[in-house]
Amino acid sequence: MIRKKIMSILASTMVFCFMVCASVTGVKADNSKAEMVDGSYLISADSSTGYTPKSDERGEHLMDGECSITKAGTKRIYTYGATTANHTVDAIAVIVYVDRYNEKDGKWHQIDAYSKKIENDYYVAASKSIQVDRGYYYRVHADHFVRMGEEPIEETFSYTNGILVP
Repeated sequence: MIRKKIMSILASTMVFCFMVCASVTGVKADNSKAEMVDGSYLISADSSTGYTPKSDERGEHLMDGECSITKAGTKRIYTYGATTANHTVDAIAVIVYVDRYNEKDGKWHQIDAYSKKIENDYYVAASKSIQVDRGYYYRVHADHFVRMGEEPIEETFSYTNGILVP
């Protein structure tokens, strides 16, 4: 009786381990198929967020930046970019670029851009909802700037993966 219970538990554990291993292997296979173009993976997710590189020497005033893209309906995407300084600075800005991937030439092409600048603050953000064509990958990349006094402008960048708008 105890032997049957032990065998049943052992068999159940083996089946569970097999299922976990099979699902993990499937996920790895899917990630390896994602194509990378100019630093962005072409993915079918609903959104993607990009951050400034950790290794980027940003300077004394600029802390970081981020950008994002999200599906917002059948033929619409929501785009966003933000810049953060370590403290209040003379001027802080973000420029957000929206790109569409062209499969024919294998390149990203800019379809829109917008920016926002604020003086005497430590944070700036800009967003825009854009109507797009279906069947393409779209991504966002942003430039982040901070100016303090007569010092050189500090800048960095961020970019998202490309999401498919089916």
